[in-house]
Formats: sequence, structure tokens, C-alpha cells
Amino acid sequence: MTARLLQPSLAALLLSSGTALAADLAAPVTPVPVAVPESCKATLSLPAFNGVIKASPNPACFTVPGFGDIYVGGAVTGYAYTQTNQFPFSAAPLPSDRAARVDFSNLQTWIQKADGPFQFYVQAGAYAIPALGFVNYGTFDQTDLLFSPLPVAFGKFVFNDNWSVQGGRMPTLIGTEAPFTFQNLNISRGLLFNQENIINQGVQINYSDGPWSASIAGTDGFFSGQISWLTGAITYKLDDSNTVGINGGLNLDRTNVLNRSLRYQFATPLFQQNSGIFNVNYTYSNGPWIVSPYFQFTNVERDMSLGILQGASTYGGAILASYAFTDKFALAGRFEYETQTGVRGSGTTSLLYGAGSSALSFTITPTFTFDRYFIRGEYSHVELFDITRGNLALGTLGTGFGRSGNRTSQDRFMVETGITF
Repeated sequence: MTARLLQPSLAALLLSSGTALAADLAAPVTPVPVAVPESCKATLSLPAFNGVIKASPNPACFTVPGFGDIYVGGAVTGYAYTQTNQFPFSAAPLPSDRAARVDFSNLQTWIQKADGPFQFYVQAGAYAIPALGFVNYGTFDQTDLLFSPLPVAFGKFVFNDNWSVQGGRMPTLIGTEAPFTFQNLNISRGLLFNQENIINQGVQINYSDGPWSASIAGTDGFFSGQISWLTGAITYKLDDSNTVGINGGLNLDRTNVLNRSLRYQFATPLFQQNSGIFNVNYTYSNGPWIVSPYFQFTNVERDMSLGILQGASTYGGAILASYAFTDKFALAGRFEYETQTGVRGSGTTSLLYGAGSSALSFTITPTFTFDRYFIRGEYSHVELFDITRGNLALGTLGTGFGRSGNRTSQDRFMVETGITF
């Protein structure tokens, strides 16, 4: 009797279970959401754009499966200038300064991987780095005499959100102005920039935490090939508009460049390569305003074995500023003053325009931008004081401007145009 009562119940149970299973199999399966990282969304910090010419908001990017996102950009720009009182003729194999020139200022491209543990940055091409009060060669001559067609190339390993290490050819940690024209408020670099190294080779450690960031590097200073410089930089972001920092470095050893050809002495000047440098800088950036004052001190010690017959120091200050009247037009300016220790005519160590000399400069640069295209003009004036004068009858040149080296002022008119992408 019991067995007969259980049989219908068991059959009903099996039928019910089978119906439920069939319903489950027929029902659509809802996938579990899986987070997929967005491609080509990294924040690019290189190359640094410090002026009214801005980095592309949509840089070219492609994804390499299993490796990551690769970003590509570049700058194709040209410039023309005319100037008074160009420098005396250069010794071979260096070319001579010119009163006027039309040339490319950048024929460069860069490629980078900017996220993940392993990153890299490579910048290649031809470039000009015009500077006030300094001889200005053609673009391809400068590319050859300075850092080759591969000025920047380094790899970087990111340990975590705070620490990273990088090595190769890198922009210097020193100074306020960047190397290439499109990166800056002005077309020409300033007088203080002439005391600083630009690109160096070595290893750099970076740390950041909140408003603090710091870097320390062992490098070859003025592209000497000898890793003997120790450089560092510390910045603190007071708020979204105000940043303060200190940076500097020194040669811990001695570098003899006198037995090298003039070609390499152009990139690696004897006095600056064996010097120390210290900068204090501040930047205000808010709305249409960019204001960046900074102070600089440099020093080179006497070293008879290297041909440095007297020690010397320089002191200088500069203020760079820009105001954007509209989204398409901004006006930038720079004022500098720099002086060197010593008594005029007393020695051969010249970090500026001879012992005891001083210099001031004024630059104004209006810039028009239209999407990725820009055009800008520039007027600059450099005035020298207490230079060491030469005597052509005796075969000596002064330490100033002009073919005899006895001129004390230089005016330069420039225009630059091109695109960045």
C-alpha cells in the first residue's frame, strides 16, 4: 500500500525537476561584467609643452596586442630671423654665425608608451635650439654638433604610483625653459639657459606623492659621455595654480674636453661641464596667465690641469610671463639679468662675456594658434656691460658681439610657424 502511494509522488517529483531544468536551460544567460581597460587613454607628459602652444588633445595612438598602447606625435616647424652684430667667425670645423637665416626649427617625431610597468620615450629628427646672446648655427649643423638626430631616447620602469626609474638620453632636470622651440613661451631660449645643460645621458630615479615630486640623476652633464654629474629637482604644488621648486647639479669629477675636437666642445663647453648650478623657480598658471620667475647661481672652481686658470661664478634672475587674450592669441615676454664675478680683463675664465661682465635681455613674443597650426613673431634685445675688449691690430677679439667682439648689443627679429601633432 505504501509503495503504491510513493510511486506517483516520485514520478511527480522527477517530472517537476525535469521541467525546471528545461526552463533553466532555455532561459538566456546573463554574462558577468568584466572590466576591460580603455585603449589610448593615458595622460602624456612628454614632450612637455610649457607655453601657449599646446599638446595635441587627440594624439595618434595604436595598440600592439600583448604590449600596450603606442602614441605617436611630432612637430614640423620653420623659422626665419635677422640680427645685428653677429658673433666673430668661428674656428673650423664650426660654421660661422649669420646676420640672417631661413631654416627649419623642428623636423621631429616622437613615439612613446606611457602606461604600464614598462614605458619608453623616443624623440628623433632635426632641430634648432636658438638662444639669446649666443651663436646660432643652421638646423642640420646644430643637430650634428649637439645631440645627433636622436636627442631623447630612454626606457622607464614604474614600480608603483610613487616610484620609477629611467635611463638613456633624457631632458635635464635643471632650469625652467625646455630645449625645443615649440615647448616654450618664446622662440629663443634665454641668457640663463646658456648656463644649463640641456640633454644628458644617465640614470634617473623619480618619486611623487601628492603635491610633492622629486628626481635625482647620475648623468654626463653637458653630453660629455662621462657619467660624473649628480643632478636633482624637487617641486611642491601649493595648489592648482602655484608651484615652487629647486633644482641643480654639479660635476663630482673633472672632465677634460681640451683634447677633444671643437665639434664636441660645442656640446660640452669646458667651464660649464666642470661647474655646479643651483636654481630656485616658481610658476603661477591660472586662466589666461602664466608667470615663471626664477633665480640662478653657477660656479666653476680653478683647475690648472684642465686649463681653468681662474674660478668664476654667475648670478642671474629671470621672469617669463604670458597672457592669453583669446583662445587663439597670446602675448609672452621675458626679462633677464645676469652677472659674472671677477675683474674685467683679469683672466681667461668666461662663463658670460668675460670676467666682471654683465648682460640683460628683453624678449616679446606674440603667438597666434589655430588648432594644431601656429605662427608667432619675436623681438629680443641683449645689452652687455663691462666686456673684455679686443684689438684686431694685435690679433685679439673682444668677448662681446660683432666681428671684432667689441659690440655691446644685439637685436634679433624672428618669426616661426608650423604644426604640432
